[in-house]
Amino acid sequence: MKKILSNMPEFCQSHWLLRIPLAIVFIQQGWMKIPVDVDEAASYDLSVLVWWFVTYGEFLSGIGLLIGGILTTAWMYSEMQDWIGDMVTRFSGITMCCIMTGVIWIGEPESFIDVLLYDNLHVFLWVGGLFFALRGNRVS
Repeated sequence: MKKILSNMPEFCQSHWLLRIPLAIVFIQQGWMKIPVDVDEAASYDLSVLVWWFVTYGEFLSGIGLLIGGILTTAWMYSEMQDWIGDMVTRFSGITMCCIMTGVIWIGEPESFIDVLLYDNLHVFLWVGGLFFALRGNRVS
């Protein structure tokens, strides 16, 4: 079994299988909120300023996740500048975590178990953002 596994090729760009869908979800959610509407912000009991940050934070974190991965590719920059793409990816991941924490918080769950059982989409988006916030572009 070890011989079979050792002969299998390693797909070193597999982070794109997580990066692209996660970015698409955030870009879509942010895009749906543009232009920022006062009535929509009020429906969630949020100020317009907070709603503006949520809207553009969702949109730009998705864009940043894609750009961060592209900036790290060897054909675009030298290895000395890989930290730029890494920081863009990490910042986008942190932004995703912050937004998803707010979304879960606004839902006012009764317990942590309720979040895990009934709000699993937001938990998965939060974990995806946390993955890129902690690992950056050092993924394989």
